[in-house]
Amino acid sequence: MREILADLVAEQQALDQYLQRIRERDWNAPTPAKGWDVRATVSHLAYTENFAGQAMEHGQSVIDDANITDIDEWTARGVNEGKDKRYQEVIEWWRHGRAAVVDQLYRRLPSDRVPWVYGDMSAKSLATMRLMETWAHGLDIKDAVPVKISEDEEDPTADTPRLRHVAWLAHRTLPRAFELAGEEYPASGIRVELVGPNYARWVYGPEDSEHVIKGIAGDFCRVAVCRMSADDTGLKAISESAETALRVIKAY
Repeated sequence: MREILADLVAEQQALDQYLQRIRERDWNAPTPAKGWDVRATVSHLAYTENFAGQAMEHGQSVIDDANITDIDEWTARGVNEGKDKRYQEVIEWWRHGRAAVVDQLYRRLPSDRVPWVYGDMSAKSLATMRLMETWAHGLDIKDAVPVKISEDEEDPTADTPRLRHVAWLAHRTLPRAFELAGEEYPASGIRVELVGPNYARWVYGPEDSEHVIKGIAGDFCRVAVCRMSADDTGLKAISESAETALRVIKAY
């Protein structure tokens, strides 16, 4: 768990530092997510982190008591809870929640089952999902409020090697994405061959599958979190099932 938790904390801290660089009025800037400004986005992250921490600490009863019958309605709860908070309060709310999640996950093995809204999952998968959520919503915030950087400063919007966790999760959830879309997942599986930052090679799926997706990791991950259309990328799908994968993929 140490590797994924270290990268989860790094991803969250990077976004936190980005938020420190924007002005108070920027918290009202609209993001690409319809109806959400920066405040709503961080409130969502804060609410879900706190919820995940409580669920791991107290068990399935936390999820049962929340009576979640509609995911969109549940998501709106966090946005509504944060709308009247000052931006400093929202950040502290988020920090408290994410610290609780890391604390709970640090006590578990990667394969340990933990409760979540969609059903229980492995501790490693939950940690990866939290990283994915942070990264995806961070994209929205950075798109809404660009910041100036100096020539000798690292670009805070650049992809990092932490993206490999998002790619792993996107590939791992492909069978579920096919099922939700009413499509048949190929028996031989789907192979994904990606080029990550610094020309790293990331490969997921069986070597002998004839269904292959190739391309830049950042493009694949953005498609997986519905921030880009596959048609707007250089991703290459080999076989009809691979094309279907790019159409239905959803890492959350």
